[in-house]
Amino acid sequence: MIVIKNYTEFEAYLGKELGISGWHTVTQQQIDQFADATIDHQWIHTDPERAERESPFKATIAHGYLTVSMLPYFWHQIADVQNLKMQINYGIDNIKFAQAVVVDSHVRLKAKLVAIVNLRGITKATIGVEMEIEGQTKPAYTGDVVFLYHFID
Repeated sequence: MIVIKNYTEFEAYLGKELGISGWHTVTQQQIDQFADATIDHQWIHTDPERAERESPFKATIAHGYLTVSMLPYFWHQIADVQNLKMQINYGIDNIKFAQAVVVDSHVRLKAKLVAIVNLRGITKATIGVEMEIEGQTKPAYTGDVVFLYHFID
């Protein structure tokens, strides 16, 4: 895990890989809870028997937005951004879903600092992300997440 305490330390990583999170197993319970929270109970996510019969994956798959919603969990395993007044999730850009995450898959996140700007004392950091699926060559998704960091002077 990297530790970042100010804009200058963050900027030193521009164009570099920031790290890789640990693995996380996506369970049917997690998928079902996400379906309940988002009111998205499509059978391909929530009906294991039907998915085994009718899905090309032969099992349920995680919602794409479930995997995206795990970004903060993985990001905090990669970077410990300290000395903050406030952090804001500012945006998600160019997310492309490349491969379904089948139930019980192990996933992790790779992160790279692709852009950083000082906006009158607020750091806008664009992090390139790729969610890997253990044993697969294609990622679950790739894209950019944007955070705003207000460091303590």
